[in-house]
Amino acid sequence: MSASPRTCIDDWRAARLFARLLAVLLLFAALALPDRAFAHAALINADPVDGAVLAQSPARFSLSFSEPVSPLALNLVRPDGTQLVLTSYRLDDQTIEIDNPETLKAGTHVLSWRVISEDGHPVGGSVLFSIGAPSAPPVAGEAVDWHLRSAIWIGKVLLYVGLFLGVGGAFALAWLAEDQRCGRRFVIGAILCGLAAAPMSLGLQGLDALGAPLARLAQPVVWQTAFATSFGWTVLIALIALGLGLLSLAGPRGGRKPLALAGLAGVGAALAASGHASAAEPQWLTRPMVFLHGAGIAFWAGALVPLGLSVRQQSKDAGAFLHRFSRAILPVVAVLAAAGIVLAVIQVQRPAALVSTAYGRLLLVKLVLLLFLFTLATINRWTLTAPAEAGATEVQRRLARSIGAEVLIVVAIFAVAAGWRFTPPPRALAIAAAQPVSIHIHTLKAMADLSIVPGHAGQVAASMVIMTGDFGPLDAKQVTLVLSKPDSGIEPIKRPATKPGDGTWRVDNLIIPVPGRWTARLDILVSDFKVVKIEAPIDIRAE
Repeated sequence: MSASPRTCIDDWRAARLFARLLAVLLLFAALALPDRAFAHAALINADPVDGAVLAQSPARFSLSFSEPVSPLALNLVRPDGTQLVLTSYRLDDQTIEIDNPETLKAGTHVLSWRVISEDGHPVGGSVLFSIGAPSAPPVAGEAVDWHLRSAIWIGKVLLYVGLFLGVGGAFALAWLAEDQRCGRRFVIGAILCGLAAAPMSLGLQGLDALGAPLARLAQPVVWQTAFATSFGWTVLIALIALGLGLLSLAGPRGGRKPLALAGLAGVGAALAASGHASAAEPQWLTRPMVFLHGAGIAFWAGALVPLGLSVRQQSKDAGAFLHRFSRAILPVVAVLAAAGIVLAVIQVQRPAALVSTAYGRLLLVKLVLLLFLFTLATINRWTLTAPAEAGATEVQRRLARSIGAEVLIVVAIFAVAAGWRFTPPPRALAIAAAQPVSIHIHTLKAMADLSIVPGHAGQVAASMVIMTGDFGPLDAKQVTLVLSKPDSGIEPIKRPATKPGDGTWRVDNLIIPVPGRWTARLDILVSDFKVVKIEAPIDIRAE
């Protein structure tokens, strides 16, 4: 006969366990919240460029990103601080073309933007430019809302608890414990925690997408915006998985296993529906890897609390539960580790990124915690399991304590992984760094489109399209590119361009030694006796 719920875990023990989990969450809060706000997409080019001084009001603005985005808010802040909402725009792959509905007055303006990237993460920023002559810049921009940031992180951790410990626990009770009741209360509590955290996380996603404070959580536009992101799919699938897990605990005995299995599959599907890996290429590989990784975590982590309580209370079926788990966990861990390695390689790309990026540093913390977890699991599997199955009382108690330590480490890993919500993976940073920077130089005598690939310091290639002042073809005899940065103490870089025959002028194997704002000048020889010189600032990114 199975042990009763009160025999397995009473209210005091449940409260103590939740207190320990809460303590771990607070301990790792600092690790999960990096100092700066980051998202996935990155601005790689703007027209006008940041800091540009224009002779006249532009007819349109342009923002180009490292991946396709959808606008959330586009505003123009005038020199007097008043704002103009920009509603007319067009999407062209990774570029937003924005119409300017009015003639801008002299002074410094701010083009403020907020977009949502493919992985469901919002990002915002601003570009300053001036008409005529610069003035005192108007106040624009966003301060990090730490209350919202903390709420998002807590909601993410609690959703992990619901999916991994709740739905995973329901699977363990149905398939491994053969309907033992040890840990059932904990599993139900974890699922209810996830059911509360999922919709709350969706609302917080909407607030973050709009850059709105917590006080606006009840506004319909917040929820509409959240549902429009890929995270809406994650929450929907997560709610279904949580519901299936709860039904597997409360439903008829014959339907528990299918419901629990469907719930476990739902955990993997929910994680694969959004997030950094969902936008990573090749998605035919990354999405299945996320699915397997999530389902594997739920299988392992979900079994820990019911198993530990069963062993601790020395229920008569504890040995069978332990035997089934120890037999199944090895292939699960193998799949889990393989999927994790594949995803890490795709996201990090180079070992140096483990220490040079916030994402990499969080991954290192997670790897240290995993080392402790695998060490405990190895000791449990190869040293304690056999005598515990045989009924050795002291070994069973020791095993129960070790499993409890595993649970705490698992929750700590949840806390660290939730911090990835605020950091772009090195893969995304590399994509942004490889993008070109482009400027349009417009004068009455001549015009040019200049593009430098990649747009960061180091070895680059420059291409130029030369035109007359009225957009007509300009048959130049010679073009020379001059890059200068007087504040760096570096002499101007002067390179003649070649014309390969495709209508452009090129400078290959060009070395730009330092990042920052450079002045790009084109010396265009239009006849034997006439040289037209046009120039504009260009921002070169750090590598």
